[in-house]
Amino acid sequence: MRYNALWLALAISGALTACSPADKASTNAATQSSDTATTAALLPEFNKRLDIYYNVDLTADLSGLNVKQRQMLGKLIDASKVMDDLFWRQAFGENKAEFLAKLPEGKVRQFADINYGPWDRLKGDEAFLTGYAEKPAGAQFYPADMTKAEFEGAELADKTGLYSVIQRNSSGELVSVPYSVTYKTELEATAKLLTEASLLSEDKEFANYLQLRAQALLTDNYQQSDFAWMAMKNNPIELVLGPIETYEDQLFGYRAAFEAYVLIKDLSWSEKLAKYAATLPALQVGLPVADAYKTETPGGDADLNAYDVVYYAGHSNAGSKTIAINLPNDEQVQLEKGTRRLQLKNAMQAKFEHIMQPIANLLITPEQRKHVTFNAFFNNTMFHEVAHGLGIKNTINGNGTVRQALKEYASALEEGKADILGLYMITQLMQQGMLDEGVLEDYYTTFMAGIFRSVRFGASSAHGTANMIRFNYFAEQGAFVRNDDGTYKVDYEKMQQAMTSLSELILTLQGDGNYAGVSALVADKGIIKAQLAADLARLAAADIPVDVVFNQGKKVLGLN
Repeated sequence: MRYNALWLALAISGALTACSPADKASTNAATQSSDTATTAALLPEFNKRLDIYYNVDLTADLSGLNVKQRQMLGKLIDASKVMDDLFWRQAFGENKAEFLAKLPEGKVRQFADINYGPWDRLKGDEAFLTGYAEKPAGAQFYPADMTKAEFEGAELADKTGLYSVIQRNSSGELVSVPYSVTYKTELEATAKLLTEASLLSEDKEFANYLQLRAQALLTDNYQQSDFAWMAMKNNPIELVLGPIETYEDQLFGYRAAFEAYVLIKDLSWSEKLAKYAATLPALQVGLPVADAYKTETPGGDADLNAYDVVYYAGHSNAGSKTIAINLPNDEQVQLEKGTRRLQLKNAMQAKFEHIMQPIANLLITPEQRKHVTFNAFFNNTMFHEVAHGLGIKNTINGNGTVRQALKEYASALEEGKADILGLYMITQLMQQGMLDEGVLEDYYTTFMAGIFRSVRFGASSAHGTANMIRFNYFAEQGAFVRNDDGTYKVDYEKMQQAMTSLSELILTLQGDGNYAGVSALVADKGIIKAQLAADLARLAAADIPVDVVFNQGKKVLGLN
């Protein structure tokens, strides 16, 4: 990455204080000039953005897999590729091959491939190619000419559903169409691959999950397969696949996007994580918020495991790459069975080595840099995922689920909750002697360095917005100071106090389903102010990558 530091400071501070996704009408369609198909070119100001991703070969040790397991792995990757194609349709709409073919080979084409379209996902979804307007907040989930007011006033089935697209019928009225109908051909092909893979599985629970997931793709009923996924304990190969997260729908946060991960379980790391799953009920009781906001009890079957990921597809592969997973999202499954937390160790290691450590060496005060460790990064990330299962899923005042009540802000606030509660739980476990890896200063300092890493994801990312809010809140509370030399020093006592008060604020906003309150919080603190923008520009000037991009697939894994 080699781009002008002053430009970044000005551009990012301006772009991220502009209107939020909530203010964008769905009519901001991906309109194109008449000659876009043959003349799309990189906008000059994005020349220096083409190197913000660090290339990493996505590999894992497959020596323990037998012939059938290797064959199954290949089919799971093939199924994931279909998810990738479907996400292109959901996010952009143009045919992927035709779109990429009209771009120059090399960095421009790769950048468009990474971003799944002509918008820079780590720069507020700004268009980086000529001929393209602002990215629609609703992506391709809603008609291009639909306004928020029209949708909110319409009476239609599955209005807030996860697994349907909104279209217009022959009379111009809004209607919902199930994914199983809209994407019928692709989903049938994926279901066939999953069924074939299930016949190769020597683990009965995994085979059952694959068969149920195949059925779910054809029926839009994913709950039974989610329960089956929770029941798996011993499968060495793992698959996460389907329409899962709602981040891509920035208009309402209702519709789920297709994605996939293919993973190999790290048995030794998973074994040492298992003990933390049993702490969830007690951690829920101890949350720093009034009792009304923690009456729900996390499911008792939740577990923690470490994996090497060997393939990303769709939403999980677009822009910034996920390094940990907390699923399923179904609120009923979470309450009855809990969730599974998957730590993607090899991806995490790549980000720590090539991004986190260089950031710490530039922005963390020298005497505290020793406290930025991979162990703390791993555990901070792990307990972030644990924290998704805590708090409350249903509002306390009859406003439905938190997701439905907070609409397009739900994802950003949920990520903010998970970040801050993860650190809160680490603090509690260390004080109780249940977490004996490193010292508390490691976790707080690594957490601070992690804010600088994630805030660079920008306003179009739920994680980026969550980190902006936390940075500004911590600054107001004195949780850190900025030294004269431009480095940051953590005040551990004040950070702990700020962590507790921010946890209470977020949990309360969620439990109340307080849309107006969250909107005000995002407007006030979900921005990058001038000083932080200047410091982020220093990271750019030092050629520190913003994120990673993977060389992946069967050939990289030696499966051919």
